[in-house]
Amino acid sequence: MSVRLPNPDEIRDAAARIAPHAVVTPVLRHEALDAMVGAQLYFKCENLQRGGAFKFRGACNAVWSLSDDEARHGVVTHSSGNHGNALAMAAATRGVTAHVIVPEGAVRAKVEAIERAGATLHRCAPSIAAREAKAAEIQQATGAVLVHPYADTRVMAGQGTLALEFLRQSEGLDAIITPIGGGGLQAGCAIAAHSISPDIAMYGAEPSGAADAAQSLAQGARVERFAPDTVCDGLRALVGEPNLQALRDHRVAVVTVSDAETIAAMRMLWQTLKLVVEVSSATVLAVVLQQREHFAGRRVGLVLTGGNVDIDALPW
Repeated sequence: MSVRLPNPDEIRDAAARIAPHAVVTPVLRHEALDAMVGAQLYFKCENLQRGGAFKFRGACNAVWSLSDDEARHGVVTHSSGNHGNALAMAAATRGVTAHVIVPEGAVRAKVEAIERAGATLHRCAPSIAAREAKAAEIQQATGAVLVHPYADTRVMAGQGTLALEFLRQSEGLDAIITPIGGGGLQAGCAIAAHSISPDIAMYGAEPSGAADAAQSLAQGARVERFAPDTVCDGLRALVGEPNLQALRDHRVAVVTVSDAETIAAMRMLWQTLKLVVEVSSATVLAVVLQQREHFAGRRVGLVLTGGNVDIDALPW
């Protein structure tokens, strides 16, 4: 199935559509961190979004974009946690059913959040093929509309609202860094940011153990088979085909960081900003710490994508 990228007007429409439901999340600064890296850092705290992650933006836009006839059949997705939780919460705002397919081995705290949000939970093997097969099965049985975690125009448009909001809150940013897994957030943000500030530099932070986006850009073709090996559970997905095209079109530089660097950055965020963020979120600070000379003297926006941490299973 071919999925097109959203345009700036669709992202602005999404911002208006989700405004009654989504939180305008704060931007935090920290003088000691600025001094440490020699740059001005602006942290966009999507860990304080509804559901504890940026994913609510895309899910909410997708749910409220449906016609009444589509909505009455409900929605279905596959997710390791945050997108499933977000879709369940968004579906509840419209009173529709949400089916969420969760792979075995997903973070317990995230699965429990999906259940609390009222979704019907379905289990599957921990592979993309198993997820997609189960989603097709549920679509066939219920007529539910598939809301893909990242390769969905409505989802990408919703995620792009983050950049619109961020640039209103923090004028004059030279760069924005987001984590990259499937690429929906980066695609939406790059399109939105460049519609406002064409010269802003966009960066994707990717675990070295799940560096399919970096490899795909280097090879000039999407990596189709990849076995991720990283503690960053939210970044294990293969980058989507339309999302990869957005990375190319918007000259997104993907920087890879090790799990050790990312865990150290997670601890630093806890100690300095007093924020509990998922290890996947900490990749953005890990990039700046690794590439201090590159970012020196610049105003850098870092997107902290989520805060759904299992405190009984911290990565250190």
